[in-house]
Amino acid sequence: MSNEVRTGVVVHGAWVAGAWGLFAGMALLLGAAMSSFVRVPRRLIAMVMAFGSGVLMSAVAFELIAEAYDRSGMWPVVAGALSGAVVYSGANALLARHGARHRKRSGGQQPSESEQPGSGNAIALGALLDGIPESIVIGTSLLGGGQVGIATVGAVFISNLPEGLASSAGMRSAGRSRGYVFALWGGIAVISGLAALAGYTLLGDASASVLAVITAIAGGAILAMIADTMIPEAYGEVHLLTGLVTVVGFLTAFALSQL
Repeated sequence: MSNEVRTGVVVHGAWVAGAWGLFAGMALLLGAAMSSFVRVPRRLIAMVMAFGSGVLMSAVAFELIAEAYDRSGMWPVVAGALSGAVVYSGANALLARHGARHRKRSGGQQPSESEQPGSGNAIALGALLDGIPESIVIGTSLLGGGQVGIATVGAVFISNLPEGLASSAGMRSAGRSRGYVFALWGGIAVISGLAALAGYTLLGDASASVLAVITAIAGGAILAMIADTMIPEAYGEVHLLTGLVTVVGFLTAFALSQL
C-alpha cells in the first residue's frame, strides 16, 4: 500500500471514529433537551439509567475485556482493568470532594455554586472523566480495518441519554442555567468525538498487547463508573427494581451483539 493510500485510509478512519464518538456523545444533549422541555418522571430516568448500566456492563464484558483477553491473555487484562478502576476511582473521589459526587443525580443532591464554589467546574470535569474511556474505545474498535463496535456505541449512547436527563435535571435544581447545561453537554459531545478520533489515530501503530492493555484500562474505568455513579442514581429511585432492569439491559445488549 502506497503512503498516499495509507494516509487516506487513516484520515478516513479517523473521521469515521470521530463521527461515531460524536454520535454517542450527542445523547447527552438529547437527554438535556428532554429534561428541559419535557417533564420526565424521575423513576423513568432511573430505570433507563439501570438499563443503560446493564448495556454498558455487557459491552465491557463481551467487547472490551473479552477482546483484550483474546489479544494478549489474562495478565494484561487484569493489570489494565485494575489500573483503569484505580485511576477512575481516585479521580472521581477527588472531584467528589469539590462538588461532583452527585453529578448524575436528578434530584436536589447537587450543590449550587453558592453552596460550594467551583462545583460547576467539578461537575464538568466529572462528566468528562466519565466519557473519555468510552470514546477512546469507540476509536480503537476501528483499528486494523475493523468495523466499529456497534454494541459499544449503542451502550455508550443508551447510557449517555439518562445521564443527560438526570444530571441536567439536577443542575437545574441547583440553580444552573439552561445555557450552562447545554454548553456543558455540547462541549462533552465534541470532546467525545475528538477522543474517539484520538483513540484511532494515536494508537494506530500500537501492538496487540498495548491495545489490549488500553482496552482493559477503559473497561475497568467504565465498570468503576457504573458502580460509583450510575447504579446509585438508579437505586435511589427504583430500589429493588434496579437489579432486574440492569439484567434486562445486559441481556438485551448481549443478544444484539450475537446478531
